[in-house]
Amino acid sequence: MFRPCIDLHEGQVKQIVGGSLTDDGFSLRTNFVSERSAAWFAELYKRDNLCGGHVIMLGAGNEMAARAALAAYPGGLQIGGGINAENAQSWLDAGASHVIVTSWVFRDGKLDWKRLEQLIEKIGKKRLVLDLSCRKLGEGYFVVTDRWQKFTELQVSKETLDKLAGCCDEFLIHAADVEGLCRGIDLNLVAKLGDWSPIPTTYAGGAKSLEDLQTVTELGRGRVDLTIGSALDIFGGKGVAYSEAVEFNRLQMKSGRKTP
Repeated sequence: MFRPCIDLHEGQVKQIVGGSLTDDGFSLRTNFVSERSAAWFAELYKRDNLCGGHVIMLGAGNEMAARAALAAYPGGLQIGGGINAENAQSWLDAGASHVIVTSWVFRDGKLDWKRLEQLIEKIGKKRLVLDLSCRKLGEGYFVVTDRWQKFTELQVSKETLDKLAGCCDEFLIHAADVEGLCRGIDLNLVAKLGDWSPIPTTYAGGAKSLEDLQTVTELGRGRVDLTIGSALDIFGGKGVAYSEAVEFNRLQMKSGRKTP
């Protein structure tokens, strides 16, 4: 299934090459900057019954736009970027279906189980999505934090996903090495997620065509959905028409493979 996204940078909807967003901003590579608001995209997704999309705040200055998007589609979008135990509930109250957390539950390159437990105690695991976005290192994939700049010691594996599945409702996994490049998905990672993940998982990174959506559906064994960003025509891309992605979901639901 196709899941939509709203990536926010400096209050604007943008598509950014993953891994290029650093603290100094000098290496930032941007594929697209929209003239339309975050709320406009949220209203579009609501109209087309696209559930489970994510709003990601890339740095400071995005809260107003993010809250406007959530207000436009209450219960239809997840929110990530700077989420912690202190502010998570406020984002749920603002209309998010789930909060997405990465960096805050990692310290010194390791998963901080106390922080994760603290977060679950406050909001419950059913409202939590764990972002395990990763990069390849050697033969494995390791979770990266802090705008995908820092490797952690946590490897994305069957053991990891089995263990963390009891702590959240879904996983969100960007393949940071190919994110925003529109050169194709990481087939190896998608296949592993299809084999390993016991809960719904959204994969993002590299999608360039509608065929990628079909491939993820098949390789992911119905457990892995796909986010398409820079390749979408609504984000200035030429690889995928947004209307085709919406129609793909409609046909999937009609066939009974998925329910909204």
